[in-house]
Amino acid sequence: MGEPRRRVRRYRFAEGPEALALRIPEAPDAQYGTHVWPCAVVLAQFVWARRRSLPGRRVLEVGAGASLPGVVAAKCGAKVTLSDAEELPRCLRSCRRSCRANGLPRVPVLGLTWGRLAPALLALPPVDVVLGADVFYDPKDFEDILATIYFLLEKNPQAQFWTTYQVRSADWSIEALLCKWKLESVRVPLHSFGADKEHLAGSSLPGRHTIEMMIISLAKSDGT
Repeated sequence: MGEPRRRVRRYRFAEGPEALALRIPEAPDAQYGTHVWPCAVVLAQFVWARRRSLPGRRVLEVGAGASLPGVVAAKCGAKVTLSDAEELPRCLRSCRRSCRANGLPRVPVLGLTWGRLAPALLALPPVDVVLGADVFYDPKDFEDILATIYFLLEKNPQAQFWTTYQVRSADWSIEALLCKWKLESVRVPLHSFGADKEHLAGSSLPGRHTIEMMIISLAKSDGT
C-alpha cells in the first residue's frame, strides 16, 4: 500500500504582530504518528509561552510524528532536532513534511527508538530541552521512554524534558519508574500558559480531553 492521502491543518498561536501561523500535513484517518493529537497542541502552546527563552537553545523532540511542538520551537529560534522510531519510516517522513511545509528544510530528522542505545542516540550533540507529546500512551513503553530520557538528561544535567500526556486510565502511573531512573517531575497547570481552553491555536483538538503537562529533570541528590 502507498502513502495515505494527506491534508494540511493550520495552527495559529496568539494574535497580532507576534502571531505564529503554521501548516502541518496530516493523514486524515488519524494514523498514530501522522496526526496532531491534543497533547501536541497543548505542548506547542507551552513552547510558544516560553518562546523568548528559546533562541539558540538546543531542542530535541522525541516521538515527534507530525512535529507541531518541534516546529514551533524551531520557528521561535531554537536549534531543533526531530526524532521518531527508526523502524517507523512513515513517521520520519511526516517529520520532514512538516518541516518543508513551514520553511524549515534543514531541521535534522533522526531515527531514535526508545530504550535502544543506537549510534544516532550516542552521537547526539548536547541538548537543553527534550520535547515529548503523548509519548506516555502505552504502559509497555513507559520504561523505555524514561530510560532514554535518563540517558539524555545524564549527558545534559541541566536539560529538562517537557511533556504532555492524556489521562486515559487512573491505573497508569510513572511515579515508580521516575524513582527507579532517578528522575523527578513537576506538574505545570494548563491555565498557567493559556492552554485550559476548548479551542487552542485555532484548533478544536484539545476539546474536553484530560491533558496534563509536566517537566521532568534529574532528581537532586541528597546533598543538594
